Amino acid sequence: MDKIAPNLTGVPETMLWTLHNRAGEALREDGLLRDEKLVEIYRALDYDYEASFGAAQPSHANRALVFDNALRAFLAAYPDGVIVNLGEGLETHRFRIADTGEALWITVDLPESIAIRERFIEPDARHRHVSLSALDRRWFDEVPPGRPVFITAQGLFMYLPPEETAELIRDMARRFPKASLLFDHVPRWLSKATLKGHALTPNFTIPPMPWGINRSEIEPTLRSWAAIETVEIFDYRVYRGWRGRLFGWLSRLAFIRERVPAITRVTFA
Repeated sequence: MDKIAPNLTGVPETMLWTLHNRAGEALREDGLLRDEKLVEIYRALDYDYEASFGAAQPSHANRALVFDNALRAFLAAYPDGVIVNLGEGLETHRFRIADTGEALWITVDLPESIAIRERFIEPDARHRHVSLSALDRRWFDEVPPGRPVFITAQGLFMYLPPEETAELIRDMARRFPKASLLFDHVPRWLSKATLKGHALTPNFTIPPMPWGINRSEIEPTLRSWAAIETVEIFDYRVYRGWRGRLFGWLSRLAFIRERVPAITRVTFA
């Protein structure tokens, strides 16, 4: 089969970065993920991943595991729930997570991202694709009323101006009371570095991340933006090698812990 050229730039190209890092784990015998669909997509794209992103790292696979576990718990409690994945790109949660056949999965992403996704993943009655920016509130109308809702945003909010993230979270809280929102975020220093031009490799510069926030700021900031019932913060982890050991040791230090990426789950009031 001929390979497919993704032809993505800017923020949409970051879906290939996260795909590379997840696939690096899925292809290992001792990897964090087991995901045949992920490997299929990875191998089908005509793209030099290592030239752009370097050797695969486990960070995004770890992030995916945190999201997987939260989604499994949600579906165990609410088998007929609605899962809305904002900016999902080529993420393949639904192929890793079994459900009862009652849940509704909704992917909201830019048209160019949906076009690539649909080369490999066909939507159907229970798995809808919505070609809109996450900031376009028309996707709200795709969520049927009266059902529990879980919203994810992997690798999304850091690429938006903070005022737009604040308004979106505020609007979601009003429209979907009692819903859960799970998202990741980067610290202030990393945000500032990307605004100056942060090259991951000579061939790929990370797109600007206007929103950076340190760990202790998350809960008060979110509560100032919207009516929030609960806030939980999860750690990123690095699992193997000397980098994993070093990161694990450094993350115990309050100064470092305050300034590393993390994942937060909120429940709207």
